[in-house]
Amino acid sequence: ALVGDKVTGLTNNAQNAIGKTSRDLSNRAKGLYAESRKVVAGSAEGSNDTVEKSIVVNVPLSTAYNQWTQFEEFPQFMEGIKEVRQLDDKRLHWRANIAGKDVEWEAEIGEQKPNKHISWRSTTGAHNAGAVGFMEEAAGQTRITLRLDYEPKGFFENVGSTLGFVDNRVEGDLQRFKTFIESRGSESGGWRGEIHNSQVQSGS
Repeated sequence: ALVGDKVTGLTNNAQNAIGKTSRDLSNRAKGLYAESRKVVAGSAEGSNDTVEKSIVVNVPLSTAYNQWTQFEEFPQFMEGIKEVRQLDDKRLHWRANIAGKDVEWEAEIGEQKPNKHISWRSTTGAHNAGAVGFMEEAAGQTRITLRLDYEPKGFFENVGSTLGFVDNRVEGDLQRFKTFIESRGSESGGWRGEIHNSQVQSGS
């Protein structure tokens, strides 16, 4: 009975640790998302929808993070994204086809910390903001949590169930990223600079 109690205790401790890790990462993403949403110019309170999804990828934390910083490779795993051009360390130009509609916008990274998080907001086009957080799940595993805030009328006029459409797309994008990075086994590159309050603090 004593051995059984010890095993049960260890199992419960492991489950609690995993639960805490997931909650911490979700809270971090929510905090960064909230910061991003505050600066989405012109968006009225309550006018936007929000989607949050999480996935565990079987690569080390630094590998997952480094690959995500390679924004111009997003079209390889993000559905509907035709092109992402990195204009400088903090600005991106996006071109996509969403529900049969061609859209373009520019986004600015507001916060970026290596192996921790990246948050952004749109500066032109339909209003959107978001954050992605990274946390070590176990040795050689990383949990990625992606949270998006978007204006339905700006992107999805032709979609009946907007929230379900975006929910499925975000989940699919994360699954494709998992396949992409796990099949490679290593990152194609990585930017390890930091951005705070939309100001580039360091870059490499």
